[in-house]
Amino acid sequence: MPVLNELDYLETAVASVLQQEVPGASELILALGPSSDGTTELAERIAAADPRVRVVYNPQAHIPVGLNLAIRASKHPIIVRVDAHSELAPGYTVQAIETLHRTGAANVGGIMHAQGRNPFQRAAAWAYNSRVGLGGGAYHGGDEEQEAESAYLGVMRREAIESVGLFDESVRRGEDWELNLRLRQAGFRVWFDPALSVTYWPRESPLRLARQFRATGTWRGELVRRYGRSNSIRFFAPPLLFVALIIAVAVAIAQMTGLFSGPWLLWSSIVYVPLALYVLLIAATACVPDAGAHAVRRGLRGRLWTLAVLPTMHLSWGCGFLIGVMHGAHDTVDASRLGTRNTPLP
Repeated sequence: MPVLNELDYLETAVASVLQQEVPGASELILALGPSSDGTTELAERIAAADPRVRVVYNPQAHIPVGLNLAIRASKHPIIVRVDAHSELAPGYTVQAIETLHRTGAANVGGIMHAQGRNPFQRAAAWAYNSRVGLGGGAYHGGDEEQEAESAYLGVMRREAIESVGLFDESVRRGEDWELNLRLRQAGFRVWFDPALSVTYWPRESPLRLARQFRATGTWRGELVRRYGRSNSIRFFAPPLLFVALIIAVAVAIAQMTGLFSGPWLLWSSIVYVPLALYVLLIAATACVPDAGAHAVRRGLRGRLWTLAVLPTMHLSWGCGFLIGVMHGAHDTVDASRLGTRNTPLP
């Protein structure tokens, strides 16, 4: 479990791991980054109180570095990646191990079931679970067991991931997708099992969400530079939206300053059509009923926040993607976890 500034979530995440029933011995290794909110002290107290928990220190704070440190410090043949911002469902580990054995896969993942504790976070969670929000990847709501491009978190065979070199420490975001790409290229199978469920808690404020998605988009752009067509076409929708917005702003300025007049004024207004359709889509999405047994109940304030959450996700990701494609990600990090303790919105 990579950990950085997770004081509000770490105890419940750890509890969900230690409550897992597994066929044999188990251990939980916390890859602890230099936190500033009291997480370090909490993690050390947890480890001191339970012999199953150990801490390895990750001074760089980068997720793939922490994952590799924890994997190398572990001693069992099955690696269960967990997140300090999530909670494993009861029976998750046993089900995943059974699926590994049944399918012969090297890595198995399930549903990322996003949830929220306040109206903004519930709106973000709803967007995570929606096709409009994150593009409809299998682990955001698929219901058919099948081979997959990637796996959320992942329950992995040590021998398989060691054979491809563990996580690439030069990839700071999207490291799971990149590892699964190398597994598939090496002839291993990656598997999606909808019976597996992990509760995920999104960022708690617009600024943190924007920072997260900008960094994620930047690294996706970097991965496109490295791997080209191996990336799904759905990744290109947000940057196209961002480009459409920039063009519309430029045209609006030209119209207001008189640069476009006569027939040009009319024809140039066509650039507003895609944005108008997008606004209608966002408005309609905000009004969609919260139906289904696992749907996030947004309430009125959550629905209103949806109008801001979706553009924040799409435009931040799209902007980051273009930066990553054109200039590379370099040392871009997810700054949404840095700084002081999270302050939830009312």
